[in-house]
Amino acid sequence: MEKNAQHEFSKTPSDFTSKKIRCSGELYLPQNIKNPPVVIMAHGFGAEKAFGLPAYAETFAANGLAVFLFDYRCFGTSAGEPRNYVDQGRHIQDWKSAITHVRSLPGINTSKIALWGSSFSGGHVIATASKDHDISAIVAQVPFVDSVSTTFKLGFKYLMQATPHAIRDLSRVLTFRSPHYIKLIGQPEEFAVMNTPESYPGYSAMIPEDSKWENKCPARILLRFALYRPIAMAHKILCPALIMLGEKDSLIDANAVEKTAKKMPKGELVKYPFGHFDIYTGNAFKKAVKHQTEFLLTHLIPE
Repeated sequence: MEKNAQHEFSKTPSDFTSKKIRCSGELYLPQNIKNPPVVIMAHGFGAEKAFGLPAYAETFAANGLAVFLFDYRCFGTSAGEPRNYVDQGRHIQDWKSAITHVRSLPGINTSKIALWGSSFSGGHVIATASKDHDISAIVAQVPFVDSVSTTFKLGFKYLMQATPHAIRDLSRVLTFRSPHYIKLIGQPEEFAVMNTPESYPGYSAMIPEDSKWENKCPARILLRFALYRPIAMAHKILCPALIMLGEKDSLIDANAVEKTAKKMPKGELVKYPFGHFDIYTGNAFKKAVKHQTEFLLTHLIPE
């Protein structure tokens, strides 16, 4: 296969089930390429696959890679209730189900699979590949790697505001009532999961104009989140790993990301002078996706 050649590609629905719930998937296939390798992709915290990710998928497919892009249960065009149910355990189950589904598909090279994640799902691909050593490569951009460092970065005030919401939602879970919701994104003067100065404008810029997405998620994630430390699994990543760090990231501690990359035997760290959301648009996106494409072609299509 000629690298860097631009290919036409098709996009078709390809749904699967995770814990008996339908997850919405889309398969991008480059034309006139026999059994291309495949990149599996899903979004970060509370987001849907339509939020900026098609631009990455289209770039990869145009360069000869198949792409499988999916929504978690309870998100986007997937089934499931309650909506926008953010939970790393559930998301990782969905990643495993998506991988199983992709490995059953005809017409792609299922021995050459890469995982691509961003922000919260950057942590998910680390957690998933640490246990599945048949994965050929991972890309994790501005990845969530450590609840401890992120909590310190957000500060004591944030923790004090978050705790009552988390407890309230937990009490509703225990009494079989509907969730207590909180905002996913907000301005710095209001409480939301992400309320740093870059969060609201940066996240909003990814959302399509016709989206029916609601700015909310069950508050229980504020408790579950505290148990999530992909950095502890990094040393088990045996495949090549591209880790992309935003030096001005207001949500993720850059030092923790750097430490995570160093723990990976085949980790490659790239630093960019931007915040958490800049990578999805403009020149930052162009530079990042170019580097990612070259990395994926190198490790999925050997000379």
